[in-house]
Amino acid sequence: MAEQRARSSKPAARREGTRPARVEGAEDAALRAARGLSKLIGHTAEGCSEVTPADDHGWRVCVDVVEVPRIPDTTSLLATYEVDLAGDGTLRGYRRVRRYRRGAVDA
Repeated sequence: MAEQRARSSKPAARREGTRPARVEGAEDAALRAARGLSKLIGHTAEGCSEVTPADDHGWRVCVDVVEVPRIPDTTSLLATYEVDLAGDGTLRGYRRVRRYRRGAVDA
């Protein structure tokens, strides 16, 4: 039991001296991008609208977030962020590419 308590509760990818595990596919890339972006901008991710492999073995993920919640919900302001991940899942950068009202229809 003492051995179990002494073990770190951090995932293997986050322990000191180890590299993050490689991204296992589009779903893993989307989850990592949404989590990383939420930590940086302070808004909760609503979902991912695009996941594309990048030329450098990384990923480009479009993450949608609610920036200004409103009542009714259909008038909330959302934004789409383009997030670049390295092949190991490290967030390399992001930029907001679109801001829109939830009820708006793409033209």
